[in-house]
Amino acid sequence: MKILGIDPGFERLGIAILEKDKSTKKETVVFSVCFKTSPKLSFSERLKLIGETVNKIIKEYKPDTLAIETLFLTTNQKTVMRVAEARGVVMYEASKAGLEVFEVSPPQIKLATTGYGKATKDQVMKMVKMLVTVDKNKKSDDELDAIAIALTAFAYLKR
Repeated sequence: MKILGIDPGFERLGIAILEKDKSTKKETVVFSVCFKTSPKLSFSERLKLIGETVNKIIKEYKPDTLAIETLFLTTNQKTVMRVAEARGVVMYEASKAGLEVFEVSPPQIKLATTGYGKATKDQVMKMVKMLVTVDKNKKSDDELDAIAIALTAFAYLKR
């Protein structure tokens, strides 16, 4: 079982592929990256790059499920709308490829990774590094968030 975890954004997109070993029942990070788009590009070009990247990763790693974080409201409505559009592109690519789509909220991520639904971001990041082996060079919050999102899907989907 492979899960594609996505921390959505249009400037930075956290992407992770996790797989559960059938014998040890332990999750392993197969791939992770913080994909960035240039602010010099038009927004539509950035969305196109996000779609192409997600499509390429789906074709290469063949995940069964997309786990993606739900939006939370911020004071910057323009940012929320842009992230929503980026989420739409990711969900479209996943649906087109026949993946199950599982949306997770920030409290679900906190609960699944730390056991406490109101944990801090630092607590979640610390637990992610304890739950799976993460390359020490991987320092992007977006990338670690994508790993946490995939771990959450494994916990909730019981796979």
